[in-house]
Amino acid sequence: MSRLGHALPPSDMDTQQPTATEDSSTKQGGAKGDDAVDAELAKAIMSRAFHPSLIGPESWEGYVFSDQEIRIKESTDLYGAMLWPSAMVPCHFLETNQDKYNLADKNVIELGAGTGLVTVVSSLLGAKVTSTDLPDVLGNLQYNVTRNTKGRCKYIPLVTELIWGQDVAERFPCATHRFDYILAADVVYGHPYLDELMDTFDYLCQDDTQILWAMRFRLDPENSFVDCFRQRFHLEELYDLPSLSIKLYRAWRRDKWTKDQREAAA
Repeated sequence: MSRLGHALPPSDMDTQQPTATEDSSTKQGGAKGDDAVDAELAKAIMSRAFHPSLIGPESWEGYVFSDQEIRIKESTDLYGAMLWPSAMVPCHFLETNQDKYNLADKNVIELGAGTGLVTVVSSLLGAKVTSTDLPDVLGNLQYNVTRNTKGRCKYIPLVTELIWGQDVAERFPCATHRFDYILAADVVYGHPYLDELMDTFDYLCQDDTQILWAMRFRLDPENSFVDCFRQRFHLEELYDLPSLSIKLYRAWRRDKWTKDQREAAA
């Protein structure tokens, strides 16, 4: 969700892997043009936000997830330090689908964490989270993560620098860094680093890793990123929210062996 220095701001605001060889689509919300379902789900997601009743010395946006009040400080001079609606979508999904997507004790990394809402909610849901973004965003990100997770979470989230495509293998060697989930919200927008983002997804996503990625659709070439993504990953549409121009995807490696294939090879 980081936007630091990459582009002008937009004009508006434990489950087994499927064994199918083609992309699946089990989406909720907006399915087959169902405007009522889309509107109801979008309303439920956006209702998680609230504004302070009184203006204080520090401005913040409020959210309620996992029965906790979360206060997020934004910084209007950095795109990566602003919270966009896409961040609320995976938070809502993860909280309301814990039977299938249980983050408790899972290793999770968030790309482009921005203001940290997804990191905070994942931590409240019991995950061991590594929260990453560009260097200039980390101060505000660390502040929000610490403020909202201290004394509330089983694991203290790690906030660290990650520049897509640069020294990723050195910072996260596969031998010691294995992630159950990669989370990303609104990381695809008008910037020239889509190839580096794709390579970062590709490196971090191992055989048993799942990607949960909220995509805000705007204009090409960023929309074509989805087509490129499908060349490397199986893609399942979890939410389709036309009223918000947002889709939530689950993805996993195309070259991943199924359990049966592994057993047969052994």
